[in-house]
Amino acid sequence: MKTSESVDDKDILHREFGSILKSYNLKVTQPRLRVLQMVSEKNTAISQPELEKILGSEIDRVTLYRILSSFEDKGILHKVFDLNGTATYAICSTKCSAHHHHDQHVHFICSVCNSVFCLDEITVPKINLPPNFSLHGIAINAVGICDSCQNKQP
Repeated sequence: MKTSESVDDKDILHREFGSILKSYNLKVTQPRLRVLQMVSEKNTAISQPELEKILGSEIDRVTLYRILSSFEDKGILHKVFDLNGTATYAICSTKCSAHHHHDQHVHFICSVCNSVFCLDEITVPKINLPPNFSLHGIAINAVGICDSCQNKQP
């Protein structure tokens, strides 16, 4: 019998993330569930090095790289580069699918802490392309100072 709320929360997360993995025809494994949990708990995009530091020896570097790559390919995560050129990952919108991301929103990058925020409420205007051009993605980054870093300034 379960008495701990955290155990129940863990079960709920396992079911929720497990159903996401199954809907993308991915096997439900503990490493995949942990990566989804870690990415979803952050209010900013997260890099592979950050994930490695958090997960420690729980998931090796190659496995983590493969998980992130498969999640991006399937449309579970989208990749955004921070000011240092490091790839960071955030949860995709529910409209994303394999090789067809619909995360057409602005990303805000803090010039102080280098955190990347998805600004889902700001949509990108429709781009009118010349004939025979095919659009695969749009990346618009806004750079400034996040609220946390603003509050730290004297």
